[in-house]
Amino acid sequence: MSLFQRLDEHHPLTGRLAMAVEYDGSQYCGWQWLKHSASVQASLEKALARVASAPVRVHASGRTDSGVHATRQIVHFDPPASRSEKAWVFGANANLPRDIAVRWVTQVDDEFHARRTALARRYRYILLNQPSRPVLERANVTWCRDPLNAETMHEAAQVLVGEHDFSSFRAAGCQSKSPWRHLHFIEVHRHGPLVVIDVQGNAFLHHMIRNIAGALVTVGRGEQGTDYLARLLALKDRTLGDVTAPACGLHFVDSLYDPGWALPREPLGPNLLAFLGEWTGERPLPDSPRPELRRGRFKAEARVEEGDHA
Repeated sequence: MSLFQRLDEHHPLTGRLAMAVEYDGSQYCGWQWLKHSASVQASLEKALARVASAPVRVHASGRTDSGVHATRQIVHFDPPASRSEKAWVFGANANLPRDIAVRWVTQVDDEFHARRTALARRYRYILLNQPSRPVLERANVTWCRDPLNAETMHEAAQVLVGEHDFSSFRAAGCQSKSPWRHLHFIEVHRHGPLVVIDVQGNAFLHHMIRNIAGALVTVGRGEQGTDYLARLLALKDRTLGDVTAPACGLHFVDSLYDPGWALPREPLGPNLLAFLGEWTGERPLPDSPRPELRRGRFKAEARVEEGDHA
């Protein structure tokens, strides 16, 4: 897909629409609408309502917490008015604050559901590992001044791959009914001063990735051995876990769907990592019944909702 594809302005889009949204979460309580604080959802719905001249309700592929960023948050909505592709994208962006932007919009079947038909979610946690504090990157990385060994961090993380009880890595206030999640992969790589934790799973518990990142930093500093995460996982007790890493380093970079939905492919973010050259959907999903349950058309009576929070 060309990054500079011309947006159609002549043919109104009808039926259910899917949309990709990018945002800097620094000034928001998170994705989900809350009465007491600014949210990404509220800002997006307000902007879309101005384009449609009527209220719009959007549904997202996953919730992000306060301060967490996203480069490919997928949402869907049933528009109350017909507008062209260009009108939805340019109109929404004209009415959004500068820290939120719509990347694209496309028609989808009425059975598409941004959350319930998602097969996987992917996040990247970015650490800037250097003696001096960040300046240009300060809002979207976590600074670690102590030397980190990315290889030992990667080795320690592999015990988390697969389906496990992640009680030791969930927030005390996590509302999910089950602590079980399936991690498809978790990788830790160094790229110059950047240490990137790249993780994909079927869904995530509240603060799960940030708690994993905090434990991995402890391993990277040499304060714990490579068996540290295995020991934490076996404890199934968050009170015995490690620190929660700051939200500013966490980025929601992909939500994966069956190719039959024909959503646009695009480079994985954030742009700080564009040199990695990976595009959405390139990696095959693991052989697991969980993704298979959500492939194809969504049928409400045959699905069990899962909490997704990071």
